[in-house]
Amino acid sequence: MFIPLYDSNHLRHIRLQYVTFGLIAINVIAYFVTTVGSEDFATAAVLGLGYIPSVVNDTAELSPDLIIIPEKLSYVTYSFLHGDVFHLGGNMLFLWVFGDNVEDALGHFRFLAFYLLCAVAGAFLHGLILPDSQTPLIGASGAIAGIVAAYLILYPRVKVWVLAFGRIPLRIPAWIPLILWVAFQFLMIAIGGDDEVSWAAHVGGIVAGAVLVLFLRSRDVPLFAPAEDAVPVIAENPEAGQAAEPAPVEPPPASPAPRWGRS
Repeated sequence: MFIPLYDSNHLRHIRLQYVTFGLIAINVIAYFVTTVGSEDFATAAVLGLGYIPSVVNDTAELSPDLIIIPEKLSYVTYSFLHGDVFHLGGNMLFLWVFGDNVEDALGHFRFLAFYLLCAVAGAFLHGLILPDSQTPLIGASGAIAGIVAAYLILYPRVKVWVLAFGRIPLRIPAWIPLILWVAFQFLMIAIGGDDEVSWAAHVGGIVAGAVLVLFLRSRDVPLFAPAEDAVPVIAENPEAGQAAEPAPVEPPPASPAPRWGRS
């Protein structure tokens, strides 16, 4: 429905969003490492690192040669795997546009914890709804959904550039595309949408992100911040490049001394 491109939202508390950059790099590297080999290698990586509810819930077992990590770690590792380049690109685009400002609001370490907890929440709800599923869950969508929810709560009035219906460029307040995206996820889980998409993982990430941002944001970060173009700007002297100083107030001219008698 809407493809985010760019937001008019500058960093205020950090100089560089290196956690966001690092997460994008890890996802991209993981994708190429798990897909450049043979199909058997890619399948083994998905089975060994993806989140499989029936395996985690001990109703099914992986073949010993497919076990790579303790099964509980798959609550996190699944979020760094993607099925194809479009799956990867869509998630990383959302992370690129919205992740830096959420990292700015939370701080580097808390943002990393936030991201991973949203991924865990996505897998948890997916496993709660489909406890006996033997299909591996992969993708960063749960964590990205948490970032979308946090951005919606923190910066709903910031203007963002989006492609509406994939082709019409628009600059609109962030709450319009994001609240529609969130509502769509809840609608799809309610009506049982496409089985190839885990709407439960999206909803789990959304709920976790909306709750966690309330507690993890920095103390001086408000909720529902105004758009940047609505914040008053101090006028600058165009020649000196410094804030203009107020003009000095001159005293009123002295009244002439009264004259007594006749001139």
